Amino acid sequence: MNSSLSIQDSVQLFNMLSTQHEDWIVARAMEIVEQRVFRRDLSLIDSEATKNYLRVKLAEQRNEVFVALFMDAQNRVIAYEELFKGTVSQAVVYPRGVLAKALEHNAASVIFSHNHPSGVTTPSEVDKVLTAELKTVLAAIDVRVLDHVIIGQGEPFSFAEMGLL
Repeated sequence: MNSSLSIQDSVQLFNMLSTQHEDWIVARAMEIVEQRVFRRDLSLIDSEATKNYLRVKLAEQRNEVFVALFMDAQNRVIAYEELFKGTVSQAVVYPRGVLAKALEHNAASVIFSHNHPSGVTTPSEVDKVLTAELKTVLAAIDVRVLDHVIIGQGEPFSFAEMGLL
């Protein structure tokens, strides 16, 4: 009985082990990024680090994903959540769902982010209207919207940095 693997079986085993190893490396890299983005108390360090963190989380998504960083009154991160997933060109965001999550986390502030699979980070009119609507809805329960970051190719777009909040 021959216990050696065929070339095809060997290649499949190598690919499976390589993928598992890469997944492990990516998981460790995310831990390092999170340590660099967040202080020991999980407070946000600065907007550049936050944009880089969101870029790592969203850049490889093939469909549009809308996420939120929920924070307490000292801007310590309570939770990162993917709230809505969409298609290659849009994600439907329901303000009621965002409001419910903010209440669930007892958040004092929030940073929104979503990716543009097209790579273009310029906000659409829909992005601008949605951000204004979310800001209004959350203000009613004293939750501040600190930023909305669009991830694509190149530099992320920050609503706060561009004076759109």
